[in-house]
Amino acid sequence: MDNLIEIRWHGRGGQGAKTASLLLADAAFNTGKYIQGFPEYGPERMGAPITAYNRISNTPITIHSNIYEPDYVVVVDDTLLESVNVAAGLKETGAIVINTTKDNEYLKNVLKDYKGEIYKIDARKISIEALGKYFPNTPMLAAIVKVSKIMTEEEFLNDMIGSFKHKFAKKPEVIDGNMKALQMALEQVEKVN
Repeated sequence: MDNLIEIRWHGRGGQGAKTASLLLADAAFNTGKYIQGFPEYGPERMGAPITAYNRISNTPITIHSNIYEPDYVVVVDDTLLESVNVAAGLKETGAIVINTTKDNEYLKNVLKDYKGEIYKIDARKISIEALGKYFPNTPMLAAIVKVSKIMTEEEFLNDMIGSFKHKFAKKPEVIDGNMKALQMALEQVEKVN
């Protein structure tokens, strides 16, 4: 498939990893791409580890399975680094993006078997500053767009304002905060290695 990009999201129930993967799918679709965005369902409950997936391509996608060798991995909760093999199957030509305040040496050590690029972002700080509450999915969504270059930042921000206007039609007061969180995340995601 032409330019097929596969992304696997790791988070905990209630952190918005599934929602972020669906928002990414919508944004990519609105830029003319073929998309898939889906969670892996199991006995998830609030706080339990969950997995979600995205496939994004310039041509129709004919694969209908979980993603075992992703180009990118997004880790919404860094406590999963020691309990889940988040880098399993991750291509060394891709990258892993982690919501963390842990130092670079810790990240390199915990991901010692992964030789590709590692990025980190403090989604907690961004979401509390921009939204007043801890919603890590919004900054993580922007971070993966920045790292993967699935679309331009301008395309992404333009699509997200429309998406937020629809999603938060009854709560328009949260739109500006969400847009601020996206913008801050695009600026603050940093490469570890």
